[in-house]
Amino acid sequence: MKLSVAFRYRLQDPLDRADFNAVEYINTLFPTEQSLANIDDVVNKIRLKIRRLDDNIRTVVRGQTNVGQDGRQALEEAQIAIQQLFGKIKDIKDKAEKSEQMVKEITRDIKQLDHAKRHLTTSITTLNHLHMLAGGVDSLEAMTRKRQYGEVANLLQGVVNVLEHFHKYMGIPQIRQLSERVKAAQSELGTQILADFEEAFPSQGSKRPGGPSNVLRDACLVANVLDPRIKQEIIKKFIRQHLSEYLVLFQENQDVAWLDKIDRRYAWIKRQLVDYEEKYGRMFPEEWCMTERIAVEFCHITRVELAKVMRTRAKEIEVKLLLFAIQRTTNFEGLLAKRFTGCTLTDIPGVRKRPESPLESTNPFLEDEPGEDGGTEKDEDLAKPRKPKAPDNPFHGIVSKCFEPHLYVYIESQDKNLGELIDRFVADFRAQGPPKAGTEEGGAVLPSCADLFVYYKKCMVQCSQLSTGEPMIALTTIFQKFLREYAWKILSGNLPKSSSNSGGLTISSLLKEKEGSEAAKFTVDELCLICSILSTAEYCLATTQQLEEKLKEKVDKVLVERINLTGEMDTFSTVISNSIQLLVQDLDAACDPALTAMSKMPWQSVEHVGDQSPYVTSIIMHIKQNVPIIRDNLASTRKYFTQFCIKFTNSFIPKFINHLFRCKPISMVGAEQLLLDTHSLKTVLLDLPSIGSQVLRKAPASYTKIVVKGMTRAEMILKVVMAPHEPPVVFVDNYIKLLADGNPETFQKILDMKGLKRSEQSSMLELFRQRLPTPPSGADGGPSLSFSTPTPEQESSRIRKLEKLIKKRL
Repeated sequence: MKLSVAFRYRLQDPLDRADFNAVEYINTLFPTEQSLANIDDVVNKIRLKIRRLDDNIRTVVRGQTNVGQDGRQALEEAQIAIQQLFGKIKDIKDKAEKSEQMVKEITRDIKQLDHAKRHLTTSITTLNHLHMLAGGVDSLEAMTRKRQYGEVANLLQGVVNVLEHFHKYMGIPQIRQLSERVKAAQSELGTQILADFEEAFPSQGSKRPGGPSNVLRDACLVANVLDPRIKQEIIKKFIRQHLSEYLVLFQENQDVAWLDKIDRRYAWIKRQLVDYEEKYGRMFPEEWCMTERIAVEFCHITRVELAKVMRTRAKEIEVKLLLFAIQRTTNFEGLLAKRFTGCTLTDIPGVRKRPESPLESTNPFLEDEPGEDGGTEKDEDLAKPRKPKAPDNPFHGIVSKCFEPHLYVYIESQDKNLGELIDRFVADFRAQGPPKAGTEEGGAVLPSCADLFVYYKKCMVQCSQLSTGEPMIALTTIFQKFLREYAWKILSGNLPKSSSNSGGLTISSLLKEKEGSEAAKFTVDELCLICSILSTAEYCLATTQQLEEKLKEKVDKVLVERINLTGEMDTFSTVISNSIQLLVQDLDAACDPALTAMSKMPWQSVEHVGDQSPYVTSIIMHIKQNVPIIRDNLASTRKYFTQFCIKFTNSFIPKFINHLFRCKPISMVGAEQLLLDTHSLKTVLLDLPSIGSQVLRKAPASYTKIVVKGMTRAEMILKVVMAPHEPPVVFVDNYIKLLADGNPETFQKILDMKGLKRSEQSSMLELFRQRLPTPPSGADGGPSLSFSTPTPEQESSRIRKLEKLIKKRL
């Protein structure tokens, strides 16, 4: 406590501070002149303090001289204490060992008594078991001779359980003798019970009159305890004798054995099962499931017999007969599934268990499978989600599997039927003609498409009920064949032929062009037909994908990889692409005369800027005629209408820019008029998706971006043309800034549009090459270059030269 107070005091003493200042300290002691009167007292206090500090230092120094001696003394005392503690621990350990020895001596006798008690108890229990075993074996032998099977069933199980306790004593002769007597009794019981069943149900002759006896019922209880082979032999012989009449009645050479009378087979087994329940239902234990075993064995025999009959008379099998037999057989299998659990199928080889049902899906093909009236389904049912599927039938295929080798008859029939269906579709289309504009059929999905997929669904469900193996693969191949035929004959085959791909270049077309008449266009009905084919192809594409998924669910897992309808889906995608291309070509061709007229106008002599030019009005008129018709007929496939707009824009804008380059020379006023026309076309193109529609809908961002980028380039070209070419450096820099196009050919075209002489153009081109900055790698792939040299125009340059040559000769 004193030390802490002194420490705090020292911390508060200014003399102990690290930043001590003597002048400040003296000023603190004597703040005024009057305080100097106490200087003697202050000096005395400081001297006193110095003496105290000296005394403290002297005491500390003297105290340090005795530290070493005190430390050695403390170490010696600690060593002595450790030695004393070690001695005490050793004494405690010795006493603990003596105590443990005493406890062992005390408990040794107790352990001996415990062992003796345990051995005595085991001996008494073993003797009791031995007594029970000996008495049980004697009683068992006596009851066996008297055929007292009811008492034997209970006693035998007890004897067997007691005998298990003597397995480790089999080296003793008496125990081994008792074990051999038990085995002999079991063997005798098995032989005796089989003989009793053979006597009651002989293999030859009629059944024993009077029905089953209580002796046989008790014998079955005994058979449960005996070797399982005895039980299996009893079941096998009884079922064989019970079905012997069936093999005689339905021999291969009998008339009732053929497929047209297959109902009689199933009616016979139904009667036999009812008769068995009445006569023998209580004779066999319930857990033997004898009724189900009889039905299952009947199914195996029937499958083998039907297979032999069909192999012999394969040429007589017709589709209707085969489907009739399969339907009756699957109905019988369904009846078995309602009546029995299928617990005995795991005991019988050759029965294929059905796989687990697949997960629920929203596939349009997954609604409830139709029955006999499945052909009357409507196409809109395909869009309904499927209800949860009922559990699989464990008896599926137990008889009907024999029909699989002959399903080729069914597959060939479906091939023929589908071929006739496609031919009927073609004939109906020719007879009824294409869909008319303004009707409900205009632009809608063709009815034949829905009919085709409804028939496909019916065939798929029917075939999956017959087999999920190779026949499903064969049916899939048939589906693929006629999907392609439908795409070729009904869809692609009925697309109108455009003038560009129908006859090529003719003298009459050149004369018409020379006279200024417009190119041939599709009629409104033809546009509706193209849109209808496009919608149908889209429906086929989506439904084919769903068909593929459903087929994969129906077929066996090992065959899933062989189901692939990608080629057919690609075919329908090609039809969609061709349809869109036809629509684009038609509108594009309708705009060509106006663009040609634009390029032939004398832009150098234009004196003032007026409203939009006549060629712009002509283009807008064609757009307003075609686009609303196409949009209305593609209302259900909006994404493909957007594709049409994008493709038309990608085709029209490069062509428009190419015709701009042909307008030469151009005056300042002419360039201003062209700029006004370009802005008008840009506005129309931006409104293209909703042009002529009462409902204004914002155009897709991807489409707007294409229009803005392409038409802005056209505007930049005209702005460069309007700019003065003096001084040349400013003109070149302005061109590079506005167009960002490093292609000298484009710059050459701009100079031609301005009407510069060749000498001026040479100096301009040289200056352009000098002022052109070195672009980084890949920089010429900018968006502006996509329109500078349009690929379609390059490809048609030779044809145009040929046209000009023929015109001159005409």
